[in-house]
Amino acid sequence: MSEALLEINHLKKYFPIKSGLLNRTVGQVKAVDDISITLQPGETFGLVGESGSGKSTVGRTVLRLTEKTAGEVKYKGIDLYSLSAQELRKLRPKMQLIFQDPYSSLNPRVRVGDAIGEALLDHGLVPGGEVRERVEEVLASCGLSSYHIDRFPHEFSGGQRQRIGIARALVLNPDLIIADEPVSALDVSIQAQIINLFRKLQETRGLTYLFISHDLSVVEHLCSRIGVMYLGSMMETASRDELFRNPLHPYTKALLSAVPVPIPKLKRERIVLKGDIPSPANPPSGCKFHTRCPYATDICKEEVPEFRDAGGNHYVACHLV
Repeated sequence: MSEALLEINHLKKYFPIKSGLLNRTVGQVKAVDDISITLQPGETFGLVGESGSGKSTVGRTVLRLTEKTAGEVKYKGIDLYSLSAQELRKLRPKMQLIFQDPYSSLNPRVRVGDAIGEALLDHGLVPGGEVRERVEEVLASCGLSSYHIDRFPHEFSGGQRQRIGIARALVLNPDLIIADEPVSALDVSIQAQIINLFRKLQETRGLTYLFISHDLSVVEHLCSRIGVMYLGSMMETASRDELFRNPLHPYTKALLSAVPVPIPKLKRERIVLKGDIPSPANPPSGCKFHTRCPYATDICKEEVPEFRDAGGNHYVACHLV
């Protein structure tokens, strides 16, 4: 096996809760609580879970857009948190982020060509006279035309804006792309087009994706491996086919039961979870999911389950497995 492109080991990100006149820390929001993921070159890893499970915080912490609390993040064996600001800046072009809302991530006063080409100039990757040609090339690879280069963001549809966001990441020729809910704000038909674009770009450019989503039906079509997060912790990881064929964690089963069935005759039992997701500032003891789990026992309330291999690189954190 080749060297891993990205290694996330026991990553934690806690946000302090401040209170009082002295602004003292009175608690912590455990947004990411001991997450480990390994991505091989050319792989697509899907990170799924409900809103508030910590998926986006994982992506931002990996890229050092927010600093970690504990753990390590390695890119091609290099510990990103051991690098100085100048050393990290040199690696930035190789690790790019695609945002959930393409419109809010674009400056409405800046033409699309300038927004895409800005990073090329900032990092000194191409001479100024070649920027327009490079931008037109990457726009074409994302399904847009050369005349789009002089337009402003408000002149595009939602799907076109997301293509612009993808082009802005691609123009730096990255190895790793972290896509944070990149299709959740789009219509279903446009979602399919963007997913196909992700696939095409991966085949032609050899990209590696960390694909963050709450929609398992989207993840199923794009990802080779999937990790299920709940309240900052990883509940289950497996290959796509294994996870959909044989989900082991009750939370994964509940998420899968909500995926629409393409053939109406194939009925699927709907699992409705009771209650709301607890606050990450005060997570439950033991297994974090036990307050909503229909199969919880006393041990689930008292002991944190070990994340272990259930066979065939199918890992699960559940006392019932």
